[in-house]
Amino acid sequence: MKKLLLILAIPIVVILVAILALTIFVNPNQFKPLIVEQAQKQTGLELVIEGDISWQFFPSIGFELGHTELRNPQGFSKPNLFKVDTVGVDISVMPLFSQQLEIGNVTLDGAEFYIETKKDGSKNIDALTKAQTQQAEQENNAAPTQNGETQTSGSDWSINLAGVTVSNGSLEMQDKQAGSYTKLYDISLNLSEFAFDNWTTADFGVKGEMNDQKFTAKGQADFKLEKGLANYALKNINFDATYSDPANKIESATIGLDTFEFDKVNNLTYAIKGDAGGMKLDMQGAGQLSVDKAISKVQLDKLTLKSTFEGDALPQSPMKVDMVSDLSFDLTKNHLSFVLEKLTANAIALDGKADVALGDIPKVRFALHSPNIDLDEFLGLDKQAAEGNKPASGGESAPAGPEVEPDLSALKTLDVKGDITIDKFKAANAKMEAVKTSFTVNRGVFELTSFSSKLYQGSISATAKLDARQSPATYSVKKSIKGVKVQPLLIDVAENDKLEGTGNIDVNVTGKSLTPTGIKKNLSGTVVINFADGAVNGINVAQLIRENYAKFKGQKVEGTNEAKKTDFSAMTATLKLNKGVVSTDNMQAQSPLLRVRGKGTANYINETVDFTISTSVVGSLEGQGGKDIDELKDITIPINVSGKWADPKFKLVFDDVLKQKAQKEIDRGVEKLTDKIKDEKTKDAVDGLLKNLFN
Repeated sequence: MKKLLLILAIPIVVILVAILALTIFVNPNQFKPLIVEQAQKQTGLELVIEGDISWQFFPSIGFELGHTELRNPQGFSKPNLFKVDTVGVDISVMPLFSQQLEIGNVTLDGAEFYIETKKDGSKNIDALTKAQTQQAEQENNAAPTQNGETQTSGSDWSINLAGVTVSNGSLEMQDKQAGSYTKLYDISLNLSEFAFDNWTTADFGVKGEMNDQKFTAKGQADFKLEKGLANYALKNINFDATYSDPANKIESATIGLDTFEFDKVNNLTYAIKGDAGGMKLDMQGAGQLSVDKAISKVQLDKLTLKSTFEGDALPQSPMKVDMVSDLSFDLTKNHLSFVLEKLTANAIALDGKADVALGDIPKVRFALHSPNIDLDEFLGLDKQAAEGNKPASGGESAPAGPEVEPDLSALKTLDVKGDITIDKFKAANAKMEAVKTSFTVNRGVFELTSFSSKLYQGSISATAKLDARQSPATYSVKKSIKGVKVQPLLIDVAENDKLEGTGNIDVNVTGKSLTPTGIKKNLSGTVVINFADGAVNGINVAQLIRENYAKFKGQKVEGTNEAKKTDFSAMTATLKLNKGVVSTDNMQAQSPLLRVRGKGTANYINETVDFTISTSVVGSLEGQGGKDIDELKDITIPINVSGKWADPKFKLVFDDVLKQKAQKEIDRGVEKLTDKIKDEKTKDAVDGLLKNLFN
């Protein structure tokens, strides 16, 4: 038993003797000037260690420093760039007896960092960069030391550092030039068993605030660092963050990498979940990340996105957005290339490519294609139409707020040129095919350089320009419609079948302001209309003439089942738009029975019409389903159209017809009478008397 106790006591005694020897022969305070000197060389700043350096024997052998500060250069708000309450330094014992300070791990508890940028752009950390540059130049000029040790003049000791552990740390960043302030706290960092050319696990965590924004981040990664820091590798990388402000809350944003090595393909995963912009979002995806060793090119291939968005502000909720694409970024040229294999947002599908050259004003060039876009379905307009735009409960819609010009300032920061092709397109219930458009946005000016499409057996082409460099914006539009079947277009767009025929329309208008009222008040220009082989539904001019003429003569009005329709072979008009009023004085229409001329105005602000159509009978009414009324041949019959243009009223001005009829008979009688009167004075007197009866 005594022998056993003696055996157990020997190592204890050895340890105690070693500790006693350390405390007697190695004074840790002799390292204080060495540490201060090294800090000055490495940082260019003054290091202050308050109190003595003491030994620590638990949980490991090492030194313990009390309150330590790294002083700021002169001229900054706070005295310290860095300060810490307690510093623990783990060391290897045996090298101490050979005057080698082998530091295993440095523990910083309660470390505080303060980074400041003054109004002139200078930073307190500029001293660190300058010191590192000077140190590197000195090392290049000096002979290298054995085993990579750091030699100090005037000292026989060398120092080697293995790792750092930070807990309860904080970081304040004050940028007086930009007027921003950021605070990071609860900073933690742990490196376990760090050694060159070996895999080491690193854990980190941080919380932060910036104005009303709050965020957290934590992660883990395994890394391997070569001696000389020439190369490194990462694996098992996981990053998780949260973010919140008064309007947004990201519950989780994660990034995962199985491995990361330069010049190799690395599998990437990501996911985001939370609330942003008044909508819920759930996004996840993957890709293949490649970065060259020079960090000049970044390639992200087979980038996928599967996401769901929910919110009242969306045109459709929920909205599912899926994407497959390839992305590459050249950091030396600041050039981004993007190939979109597929992008779907519910019923909308897109593919294409884009190139972006980064600069003060990014230069964007793109080409997009879609097989089918139903804008009405995407915006929910088809559902509104099906519901009949019913008002909310209470029967009255809320009063509209004041009209405000849209903010187009973002256009001033763009340089965009792109082409879009759409195989099938529907907007405002109008159906188009083979849509091709090209446009540019350059420093506040949007220009539609070309637009073409097939439209209801015809075609449409257009150009437009919007100048948003000043507010309100100004614009111009030129549009040409050729050979379009008018009735199916009007039925689809306005649920109106009043007009049939093949339409040709040329539009040339300019305007100012983009508010609904501003557009109506400031729109000016011309619209030239040319319709062929058509009809006006809702009015049968021939029947209207017969009925009114029969009533006038006291004859019985014969019943008829004729359709309320007036055919025409041609219809032309030039419409002039100015300050909310459209007017014309040259509307003309031709048919086998009639010749029609029209003039008048329509107010498209209050949507009223005051129009007079002058109709001349040039053919027989028999062919129009009624008896012949040759008495009205060559007589102009005025028809007044007035009221709301959604439900206009038609009125035949028959007083003028009778006047013309009587005038016609008088002319005949005068002609016969004056033939018999030989005296010219008498003839003129009789002629004037009879004609003045109807003036």
